[in-house]
Amino acid sequence: MAKRSAGLLIYHRSDEGPRVLLVHPGGPFWARKDEGAWSIPKGMVEDGEDEFAAARRETAEELSVEVDGIFAKLGEYRQTGGKTVIAWSVETGVEIDVATIRSNNFTMEWPPRSGTMREFPEVDRAGWFTLAEAGVKILAGQRPMLADLAGQLGLE
Repeated sequence: MAKRSAGLLIYHRSDEGPRVLLVHPGGPFWARKDEGAWSIPKGMVEDGEDEFAAARRETAEELSVEVDGIFAKLGEYRQTGGKTVIAWSVETGVEIDVATIRSNNFTMEWPPRSGTMREFPEVDRAGWFTLAEAGVKILAGQRPMLADLAGQLGLE
């Protein structure tokens, strides 16, 4: 069965229109990548876990913030590697302070074949972007989420 992950497309309204929160993956592979590297906060759905519960859990792990609001399912999106991402949108009344996020960590051998295990944050930074800015920053497989959010908000 294909891997499934779930996440939240968090947004708030501003004078420039909706602004969405995206996260940049941590670790050495992503360190010098920017455009096309950002994502919604998301993660793997465990066996038997409710997908919406997984989306909220993973978002809290990546942002160190519980997100509340009215959630609306955006859809399911197939990523380049074959994984499916299930996403919900949620409007926040105020911007989450991206300077204060603290992500969980992962461990990997670095440098490769060195035998040295190092810890890296799963997310090294987050930012708020207009839909146009987000369209440049977000992974190609997640761009349809932005169009679906625009449709939900009647901006098409």
